[in-house]
Amino acid sequence: MTSERPTIIVIEDESQLRRVLRAMLEANGFRCVETESAGQGLLDAETYRPDLLLVDLGLPDRDGIEVIRGVRKWSAVPIIVLSARSQESDKIAALDAGADDYVTKPFTVGELLARIRAALRHAAIHGRPESRDTFANGELRVDLLRRQVFVKEQEIHLTPIEYRLLSVLIRNAGKVVTYRHLLRDVWGPGKVDQYHHVRTYIADLRRKLEGDPARPVYLLTEVGVGYRLVAG
Repeated sequence: MTSERPTIIVIEDESQLRRVLRAMLEANGFRCVETESAGQGLLDAETYRPDLLLVDLGLPDRDGIEVIRGVRKWSAVPIIVLSARSQESDKIAALDAGADDYVTKPFTVGELLARIRAALRHAAIHGRPESRDTFANGELRVDLLRRQVFVKEQEIHLTPIEYRLLSVLIRNAGKVVTYRHLLRDVWGPGKVDQYHHVRTYIADLRRKLEGDPARPVYLLTEVGVGYRLVAG
């Protein structure tokens, strides 16, 4: 961490929204650095080395996607996009560029804070090598060394593809993982357009891992974009 309070940089050209975000973040124990342009945001990211970035896509000097790509050249810091663009193609482009999450405007304070906490939690866990051997959330536990999956301490049998799919989601727990990312990592680069593979196997995983597959608590759908495994 860069200070006792986690530092969040807000890159947003709408001044009123910046003020709201600053008040919200500071009231919840974060240090906020704000800027209205992509260029200054990239400089601030290198100067402050923040714990998280909130990035708008429609910035006056360049697209926020360029900010994401620029930061990703040197840092794995969590990046959450805040944008009025709600098209699936925009979400996929931002996530494929390296964003960890995508929140569409308007949003609620509670939802944004929850996503910030999830992103910071994922970053903290990812940075601890000893934490990578096991994933646990509620009644779900995965021993990644032994390739064993348990629900309520009962071992669950997964097929090889189901396990590979779950493993990719675990590596990205708390993040939105796009269909293309899952298809590339599980099925290979030749299958990146065959979204039905992912939907079918996610449904199978939910039947095995969720108490109520129709109301999942672990494997959440990001409509038209992909899936998110809720971090423990």
